[in-house]
Amino acid sequence: MKTFLSAIILAGSTLALAGPPETKSVPVTDTIHGQTVVDEYRWLEGDNSNPDNMGLLTDEVISWTDGQNGYTRSVLDNLPGRANLEDRLRQLMEVPSIGSPSAYGNRYFFSKREGSQPQAVRYVRDGIDGDDRVLLDPQQIDPTGLTTVSWIAPNKDGSLMAFGMYTAGDENSTLYVMDVESGEWLADEIPGKVRLSGWLPDSSGFFYQRLEDLDDAYSSVMKLHKLGTHHRQDQVLFRQHDIDFFYGDLNKTDAELQALKTTWGPSGSPSEDTRWMTVSYWTGTAGIDLWITDLSHWFRTGELNLIPMAIGKMGRVGGMHYDGDRLFLQHSFDAPNGTVSMIDLNNPNFENWKTVVPHDENLVIQGASFARGIIAVQYLDSAKTRIALYDYNGNSKGDLQLPGIGTAGLSTSDDRTEAFLTFTSYNTPRSIYRIDLANNDSDLWASPNIPVDPSTIEVKQVWYDSKDGTPISMFIVHKKGLKLDGSNPTILYGYGGFDISMTPYFSSTMFPWYENGGVYAVANLRGGGEYGNAWHEAGMLEHKQNVFDDFIAAGEWLVDNGYTVPDKLGIAGGSNGGLLTGAVVVQRPDLFSAVISAVPLLDMVRYQNFLMARYWVPEYGSAENAEQYEYIKKYSPYQNVKPGTKYPAVLFTAGENDTRVHPLHARKMAARMQNATGSDQNAEPILLWVDRDAGHGGGKPLDLRIRDVADQRIFMMWQLGMLED
Repeated sequence: MKTFLSAIILAGSTLALAGPPETKSVPVTDTIHGQTVVDEYRWLEGDNSNPDNMGLLTDEVISWTDGQNGYTRSVLDNLPGRANLEDRLRQLMEVPSIGSPSAYGNRYFFSKREGSQPQAVRYVRDGIDGDDRVLLDPQQIDPTGLTTVSWIAPNKDGSLMAFGMYTAGDENSTLYVMDVESGEWLADEIPGKVRLSGWLPDSSGFFYQRLEDLDDAYSSVMKLHKLGTHHRQDQVLFRQHDIDFFYGDLNKTDAELQALKTTWGPSGSPSEDTRWMTVSYWTGTAGIDLWITDLSHWFRTGELNLIPMAIGKMGRVGGMHYDGDRLFLQHSFDAPNGTVSMIDLNNPNFENWKTVVPHDENLVIQGASFARGIIAVQYLDSAKTRIALYDYNGNSKGDLQLPGIGTAGLSTSDDRTEAFLTFTSYNTPRSIYRIDLANNDSDLWASPNIPVDPSTIEVKQVWYDSKDGTPISMFIVHKKGLKLDGSNPTILYGYGGFDISMTPYFSSTMFPWYENGGVYAVANLRGGGEYGNAWHEAGMLEHKQNVFDDFIAAGEWLVDNGYTVPDKLGIAGGSNGGLLTGAVVVQRPDLFSAVISAVPLLDMVRYQNFLMARYWVPEYGSAENAEQYEYIKKYSPYQNVKPGTKYPAVLFTAGENDTRVHPLHARKMAARMQNATGSDQNAEPILLWVDRDAGHGGGKPLDLRIRDVADQRIFMMWQLGMLED
């Protein structure tokens, strides 16, 4: 009996391509720190006449994008076996999926998507054994399937639920409120990329953050909303633009204050009784300042007094829990792998913090959640999850028993020991267990019935040396019994930035790849969070080249150890991972045969000028700084494309509604590479797909997600020799 892929192989793979549309060159010359830089495709950025809102679409850019999209569709849609692949992917992606429940009072809130539903539906269950009831079905709200529920925030007893929705991937959530019992929406509606921070104890209102101006990503404001009033009447606690409110007495220079205005900025986390609020201000992607404020004083006087807790320290914060006048906080200040401290809020200076869960040199704390009398600490142990339990005095209560080696998370409530454990691995579908943290009792709450056999897949973790000798870990996934003869089509994936960890996860859509001899590898690159703060910092700023070296070394290891050869090695990454694959393809075009660069940053000389990109200057640096420009120009993919180089095939993707990474990066890079490559573009084309109904990737309906996976998979299969006669 022929396999799915065999049917594709027999279909043949001859494809006559018309070639990409021509792109005009309109050179713009800049002088950057005394050096001349020529940009032939600046016009593809769009309209830059407004320095406060650059990169607006023009008719000329729209027309050019239409041509590129048409060319890409003519290629990807006509590859042999495309229809069979989509049918198989639809079968796999229409399997019902369910999210981990969150408990509020006697109600359990969760999401579920079944069959061909374009978006996940939000449900509530009254009591653990109650019937499931639909609260929000996005398709009933918007039949196009482009509207998604981005978050929900029930009040303490689950009688009310605030929620956010956005459309076509723009992530600009509008807040609404629902009466859970009746399902009726209240009149309250707050636009502006809103997120809720906490309800008032009597549920008469809530604290929230939004952007005062959607065209200004650095205009965050924290407000208090009272139900039944218009949001224009809401009281302001603090604004990002009022930088002196946070730092006026801390002797910051004008340059430092200006830089702080364009980080992720401030946020607030109130206690349930609204006596206290922790106020944080991101100083960069690896640092955050903390204050505490007495909200009872603000309610009486309208004056918000900030009392310093931890100022000027490197590190991040995570889970927190108020216990009267005590705050339990997960953080990595002076503890690069993380710790949990208890803070007396009447004496909150950092020197007075008490360690509850100590720093461990061998384990990285990825998260902490709080149940009744229990702290559940989620560790990364060589990029795999381990969960340890402690009481509030720091006494160990043992480890939580996990179903295996993989990635786990907990959904807890501070008024009960009941929790929900989510577990997944490369060969284990995402399953949810209801557990009692007091005695470790558990039972399966939900698990998908996937039409694949995970037991046929082998997962291993290997270590290899990067260019400078640093050991790097990598997961490798493939069908059991794979021969290491260098003949295996292989996809190497990576990210390497922002303290984000790549841990094991299950993807049913990878099984057609595995079943037909494909290998999937995920490298734990520096810049990520797998091995603590130092690991992140080793891939930031002037150390960014380490990330690319780690990835290149992963590809070389896969070749040297018989998994594959350059002709059968592809790489993939998105966002910061799109920068990764974009940088690596111009540095080592000989090592790879297919490249996917999704929603990428690629022109690192100009990236900071668009959308919210100044958030990332502490991670990458900025060409506006002469010292930082020197290392940025060496790796910025767009500036390092060399005419006449035989580049492998590349698929760039972007979302026209992306509010994070501007699609100009993919547009300009595709144009430059199409005009520069010395390869035969009939065999190794440079393709661009700009999705007009999407943003950075979140909120896509099922049909668009199926199309995207089919695009990327068929592209890899074609270029790595899986469609050959």
